[in-house]
Amino acid sequence: MKAPSRVPTTLAVGFLLLDAILLACAGILGSRSSLIVLAVLCTLGAVLVVVAWRRYRRAFVDVNAARQDVQRELASIKTLLQSHPPEK
Repeated sequence: MKAPSRVPTTLAVGFLLLDAILLACAGILGSRSSLIVLAVLCTLGAVLVVVAWRRYRRAFVDVNAARQDVQRELASIKTLLQSHPPEK
């Protein structure tokens, strides 16, 4: 299996952090607390994307390892059947 790309995750985190910075600047300069709250939410969203990405990668590695184990077992069953054909 091909490993998943990091590009979409990196772009999502980058845009969320850029939004957070711009919202925080606008909130501080304009004295609007609602924009600062939105900046905090964007930062939290970026953190959640990173956490979800790490969980996804771990699950991907686990699934890939299990898939390889099944393929090895299938190969051993095939060799066993070839060496001892079933009786009719």
